[in-house]
Amino acid sequence: MPRSQKVGILTFHRCINYGSYWQARAIVEGLRQRGHEAVLLDHQSNQVNRAEWKCALRPTLPTPTLRSDYPLYAAKARKFFEAFASLPLSRPFSIEDPADMEPVDVVLVGSDEVWNFYHPWYAGYPLFFGEGLKAKRLVSYAASFGNYQTKSPLEEKWASRLRRFTAIGVRDENSRRLIQESLNLDPALVLDPCLQFDTVCRREPIKGRRNQAVVYGHGFPNWYMRSVRAWADARGVHLISLGYRNEWADEQRLTTGPEEFAQAMANARAVATNFFHGCVFALLNAKPFVCAPSEYRSNKVAALVATVGAHDHLVTQEAPQAHFDRALDEPLSSTIHIRIDELRRRSTDYLDHAFK
Repeated sequence: MPRSQKVGILTFHRCINYGSYWQARAIVEGLRQRGHEAVLLDHQSNQVNRAEWKCALRPTLPTPTLRSDYPLYAAKARKFFEAFASLPLSRPFSIEDPADMEPVDVVLVGSDEVWNFYHPWYAGYPLFFGEGLKAKRLVSYAASFGNYQTKSPLEEKWASRLRRFTAIGVRDENSRRLIQESLNLDPALVLDPCLQFDTVCRREPIKGRRNQAVVYGHGFPNWYMRSVRAWADARGVHLISLGYRNEWADEQRLTTGPEEFAQAMANARAVATNFFHGCVFALLNAKPFVCAPSEYRSNKVAALVATVGAHDHLVTQEAPQAHFDRALDEPLSSTIHIRIDELRRRSTDYLDHAFK
């Protein structure tokens, strides 16, 4: 294992989003377990905060939020604020001007969509491309361009910044292709931190709660809702919607905090999702799942299931009910677990190389 270093992790650690929170926590705790002095770089922006908090109260747009749900979503946000406060954070500094950032040996950029030029409020901040950071070295881990796709290489102003990174690890093939074409190098394809440092995110299931399944996401297509509902009704499964209102579920848990989310995933018999980290938490808890990717998340969801060999769990409108039933009833294939273990070893090797 490389020598201990002071590491600043640059990610979206204050998003009111379960996946963003857990991947930030997983990478910082995971690096600390490996002997590094790791903190999350606490970048601040009033503009970003306003956008984040506004989204937190109306998270299912374009579907309007019920007036009665506003206080519930506000309670959920408060649980996130409490969780943020317990994370190991650096001294705060401005996202526009990192002059007050504490110097570190290494800045690790990622995970999350830190390079997504389509992100509604984080798009195009030079900070996430290494600009102005006080570090001896820059590396990335599981960084992503999200749903940003182009047939052209990156603009030179962005590519030149990324060339200053001594090691680049991405989490999806779209991001890998963009780096290959723009920088003429082959970045490492690594696991999302929640899968890499799975023990940080995984909880022990509570006994006696096996006949319930988690619904995680929003904006599900009608064909998907009908098939999951039919599966649940035929088996007497109680569907619990976490963090977002889905009227077709049996129970709405809109005030769920990050810890409650992890525990509910552990308790679930299966997971129905259209979110990337819905798939990730199903995989790390070895839960059967089905995912209908949304347009915004199609890149990263498709890349994840392809990378771990879980193609059968990504469903389309043409999928028959029997396909849903198998995907939600049967244990995950052993080949999926073997593939994740192999990728975990490769990701560990990448981290060892990046921190030499």
